[in-house]
Amino acid sequence: MLTRFAPSPTGDLHLGHAFSAILAHDAARAAGGAFHLRIDDIDGSRSREAFVGAALADLEWLGLTFDGAPVRQSQHLGDYAAALADLRARGLVYPCFCTRADIAASLAAPHGAPADGAALYPGTCRHLGAAERERRLAQEAHCWRLDMASAVAIAGPLVWEEEGRGPRAADPAAHGDVVLARKDAPASYHLASTIDDAAMGVTLVVRGADLIASTDVHRLLQALLGFATPVYRHHALVCGADGKRLAKRDGAAALAALRAARADGRALADDLRAGRLPAGYSLQMP
Repeated sequence: MLTRFAPSPTGDLHLGHAFSAILAHDAARAAGGAFHLRIDDIDGSRSREAFVGAALADLEWLGLTFDGAPVRQSQHLGDYAAALADLRARGLVYPCFCTRADIAASLAAPHGAPADGAALYPGTCRHLGAAERERRLAQEAHCWRLDMASAVAIAGPLVWEEEGRGPRAADPAAHGDVVLARKDAPASYHLASTIDDAAMGVTLVVRGADLIASTDVHRLLQALLGFATPVYRHHALVCGADGKRLAKRDGAAALAALRAARADGRALADDLRAGRLPAGYSLQMP
């Protein structure tokens, strides 16, 4: 058993992070396995070293210990580039030059959006000719998108295992041509997380239920890149008084503030294990 906790150092950790870290830590310890810390610092424009230090202090305050040195995504950019090059050589990715405004305009056009209302990328750049692609690659900012139809055709039917609930059929096609490398980063969450989990030998991925849908895409990438598939555990989300899941961008109360107020971190961890949350918070499945 090998689990991981993978925070992004773009803000302070909150109760939702603590809950996820505790579940991953306890699963590994109960099985006599290993619990690793990965710092998902691929977003160079927003990642801050101060948040790395705060996360380490938060984990210690909660009484959680990890095995080995923390892994950093920023040290594995070559792995992402190699995987992208492999997919490109197989004709499974293509450069996309569209801006958000371009995509919004395309979807707003008559017959632009699919019948079910899902705002999927309309495939504009998938149809560019080779000469135009090469010309624009040298001149314009671009991301790299997965040619979903081609990828699904190669991979065939896929399943993944949800711990305690059995196998689930993956439906990556429902996500359209997802971004694998952003204009401002060498890999998207989908590509980086899939590669990192495989490289670390993660056997159980513990994460919030808001990421269940992402597992379809990750399972497809595992099949395309020849990776083993871990078991998944998607847990309930810690929500605030407004019923919304906690998020850094919404200013969720930080664990650092509780530490500074001399709250008992280990007691808080035990309460979270038992499903007892501070007043105003709740656990909800989306």
